[in-house]
Amino acid sequence: MLIIPVKDGENIERALKRFKRKFDRTKTMRHLRDRQTFTKPSVAKRAQVQKAQYIQRLRDQDNI
Repeated sequence: MLIIPVKDGENIERALKRFKRKFDRTKTMRHLRDRQTFTKPSVAKRAQVQKAQYIQRLRDQDNI
């Protein structure tokens, strides 16, 4: 639960902006989206390996 104390005389827009910033930093939406669909561990590992291979290929091309 996010708690944003609003000071006396503080603009509500500013408090809302602080709330949004704090909400983004907690990565709440990312966790909720990850929980909506289940990916098998083998599929997740394969995607991670493919990403690593792609990055390595890009680095090798830069070195040539």
